Amino acid sequence: MNYRDFGRTGWQVSEISFGAWAIGSAWGDVRDDESMAALHRSLDLGVNFFDTADVYGDGKSERLLARLRKERSEPFYVVTKAGRRLDPHTADGYNKQNLARFIERSLQNLETDCLDLVQLHCPPTEVYYRPEVFGALDDLVREGKIRYYGVSVEKVEEALKAIEYPNVQSVQIIFNMLRHRPTELFFGEARRRKVGILARVPLASGLLTGKMNRQTTFSDSDHRQFNRHGEAFDMGETFSGVDYDTGIDAIEAIRAVLPAEAPLAQFALRWILMFDAVSCAIPGAKRPAQVEDNVRASSLPPLTDHQMQVVKDVYDRMIRPLVHHRW
Repeated sequence: MNYRDFGRTGWQVSEISFGAWAIGSAWGDVRDDESMAALHRSLDLGVNFFDTADVYGDGKSERLLARLRKERSEPFYVVTKAGRRLDPHTADGYNKQNLARFIERSLQNLETDCLDLVQLHCPPTEVYYRPEVFGALDDLVREGKIRYYGVSVEKVEEALKAIEYPNVQSVQIIFNMLRHRPTELFFGEARRRKVGILARVPLASGLLTGKMNRQTTFSDSDHRQFNRHGEAFDMGETFSGVDYDTGIDAIEAIRAVLPAEAPLAQFALRWILMFDAVSCAIPGAKRPAQVEDNVRASSLPPLTDHQMQVVKDVYDRMIRPLVHHRW
């Protein structure tokens, strides 16, 4: 495993980390024993950074990570998120009272006195234009409830606005072979301000694993079932906002430059790691074998200029017109 600086925190984080949405809920059948085995295997392989949220399984993934801390002695970082418990999910809900309440619940779930890092969980765009929200987070840092804070965003515009606040330590943003826009302006600004970047949805909801085709179906409990053609409100997230069939076409075009030793998923993760502004990619996993597959990307050789150009050409030709201007 290779490690990278995480913004201004002084942390060295595993460049392939662990996204815990899949072990919380909404990704088909999940068993706690398999989830715990996947978490243990992550630590075995050098992963030291785990991304979760208070709404993943209504706190289930946070509780599993608390259990991991009891069962293992080595240190690791947990970043959680807050805000999506709001109903309705409005900018006005991002106030000190609600944020403090969400933080207290995560502290209980994670069985700790201080959270390593909390990110606002894709709030409405208006929140980024309310300094009092970030002031409330500063208060929670001073109170010793959280060590650092950052944001998880849907749009590059939101990321650029967020890092104007001096104590924002991290930005979690969709970045993968089907979503290139963050490279154009945001990465340079984040590097200049020494802000950590978490590449979320790195495998495009599974599209970039190479294990899906036009006939693939999803169980009733899998959120991808409800957004196969961009029907859902979050069409910018599931499959990275790309129409499923178009995504399959793009993947077939990229396969032409896959190295013999790397499956598509590892190639896709290694592509992300070619960008030194990225602190880590956070693919999800429900089983130890998936963790092992993800972590192998860290040991792959750098992609060639030709491979990088082919991915760019496929994006420009097939994907850019669909998503680039939107997020």
